[in-house]
Amino acid sequence: MKLPILIFLLLFSISASAQKDISKVWVPDLGNGKYKNPVIDADYSDPDVVRVGDDFYLTASSFDAIPGLPILHSKDLVNWTIIGHALKRQPPFEHFSKTQHGNGVWAPAIRFHNGEFYIYYPDPDFGIYLTKAKNPAGPWTDPVLVEGGKGLIDPCPLWDEDGKVYLAHAYAGSRAGIKSIIVVKKMNATGDKVIDEGKLVYDGHELDPTIEGPKFYKRNGYYYIFAPGGGVSTGWQTILRSKNIYGPYERKVALDQGKSPINGPHQGAWVNTPTGEDWFLHFQDKNAYGRVVHLQPMKWINNWPVIGVDADGDGIGEPVLVYKKPATAKPVTITTPAESDEFNGINLGLQWQWQANPSATWSFLNPTKGMLRLYSVKVPDSAKNYWEVPNILMQKFPTEKFTTVTKLTFTPNTKLENEKTGLIIAGLSYANLAVKSKKDGNYLVYTTCKAADKGKVEREETLIKLNSPTIFLSVTVSEGAKCQFSYSLDGDKFTKVNDVFQAEPGKWIGAKVGLFCVREQQTNDAGYADFDFFRIEK
Repeated sequence: MKLPILIFLLLFSISASAQKDISKVWVPDLGNGKYKNPVIDADYSDPDVVRVGDDFYLTASSFDAIPGLPILHSKDLVNWTIIGHALKRQPPFEHFSKTQHGNGVWAPAIRFHNGEFYIYYPDPDFGIYLTKAKNPAGPWTDPVLVEGGKGLIDPCPLWDEDGKVYLAHAYAGSRAGIKSIIVVKKMNATGDKVIDEGKLVYDGHELDPTIEGPKFYKRNGYYYIFAPGGGVSTGWQTILRSKNIYGPYERKVALDQGKSPINGPHQGAWVNTPTGEDWFLHFQDKNAYGRVVHLQPMKWINNWPVIGVDADGDGIGEPVLVYKKPATAKPVTITTPAESDEFNGINLGLQWQWQANPSATWSFLNPTKGMLRLYSVKVPDSAKNYWEVPNILMQKFPTEKFTTVTKLTFTPNTKLENEKTGLIIAGLSYANLAVKSKKDGNYLVYTTCKAADKGKVEREETLIKLNSPTIFLSVTVSEGAKCQFSYSLDGDKFTKVNDVFQAEPGKWIGAKVGLFCVREQQTNDAGYADFDFFRIEK
C-alpha cells in the first residue's frame, strides 16, 4: 500500500529541511553494502516499526519529554531521520506541566490501517491512549483514552481478517500490583475503545520473568506475540504462537545475548521489506547512554522466527555487530538523526525536547540573527535542584564519545541577581557550566548535583568573573560517559574545568545534554540568553 504522492513530497521537504548534516560521531552505514550496530546509537527505547510501501517509520518511548513520541523515517532500516513527533503536549496537561521523570509515554506501537497511521501508547498512571495521522510527519490527532486504568502498559493492536480488532498489553507491577503476564482484549471496530475484560494468554513467571512489551502479529494462520523476558539489561526475546488468538500459546526463544557483547537484547519489532526480507529492530540498555537501537536479520524456520545469527544451530540467534544491509530497489542516501543546530530557521531542530509540557514564553527563535533565545524562568518554589525544573531544553547523547560546543550571549535583568544560563549534562545526577549574574557582574560557575533525583543540594564553584557577555561552553563525553566541561572567551583556546563528571542515566532513560536559563525571583521582565549554535563534533 502506498501513500499519496503529496505525502511523499511533504515528507521529503520536511526531511530535507530538518536534516542537513550527517553525524560527525556515529554513522551506521559503512558505505560498502554493510552496516554496523547500533543503527541508532541514541536513546530510542522500546522501538516499534511499521512499513508502508517502500518506507519505514519508527516510534519509541518518550516518557515525560516533550514533544513526545518521535517519528523517524528510513528507506532501508539503517539510515534514519527524525521527521516529527506525534505528541506536541502530553495529557493530562496540568499534570505534565511539572517534571514527571519516568512517567508519561511508555512503550508505544505504531501501525498503518485503512490509510491511517495509528499509535497506541501507554501512560502507566492513566491508561492506554490512541493518536492517529494520515501523514506520519503530522499533524496527529489529540490522544483519546482507549482504556483508563493504572499499570496498563505496552499495548499493541491487531486487526484480524474477520474484522475483529484486538489489543495485547502487559502490566506494570509498580501500579497494577501484578506483572509478567500478557492479556488480549477486544476493541470496537474503530479501534479506539476496549470493550471487554480481556483474557490472560501468557504467564511468564516460570520461564519469562518480567515479560512485557508484546508485539502482536499474524502470519500463515498463526497469531504471534513477540515479547522480551528476563529483564531489560539481562533478558531475551520470547516468541509465542497459537492458531487461536486466546491460546494456548507455544513458546520459543528467538534471540539472546549468546557470546555477543550485546546485553539484553530487549523489546523490539519485526518488519519485512518490499524485497521479502525479514528484519528485527530492538534495543540494548547501555546505562548512561540509554537504550540504543539495533537491527538484526531474521528468518522463518518451521513457522518460528530466528533472529540474529544462529552460529551453533540451536534455533536461537544472537545479535550481529556488522552485517549486510537490507536490499533496496534503489540506492539509499546516508542519513542520520539530527544532532547539531545552528538555530537559523523558524523552528527548533526535531532532536530537542523539554522536560515537561512547555510554555510559549520559554524560548523564541530569531532567524534574522540565527539565534535561539532562552528567557530565564523562575525555578519552582518546591524544587530542591534542577531535577524539578521543567524548562531545560535537551537532546539525547548521539553516541558514546562526542563533544558539544555552544556559543551564548547573556543579557540578565540588572534588577535581579542569580539569573543563570549555560550547558548541562543531566540524569539522576547532573553538572552544568554556566554564566551567573551577580550585583557586580557576570561570573562563570561550575555546578554539580549528585543524586539530584533524591533531592540533594547542588555544589557550585565560581571560576572567573567575565568581562564579556559572550562565551563559548563545551563538554566532551568520553568512554564510560565521563564528561569534561571547558570554556573559551574567544572560541579558539578552551580551558578545562578541574573536574570530570560521571554522567548517569535518568529514570528509564539515558543522560541528556542541553541548555537552560533560570532565575530565582519573580519579575515582569526576565533576562535572556542568546545561543548562536549547538554543535555535536568529534
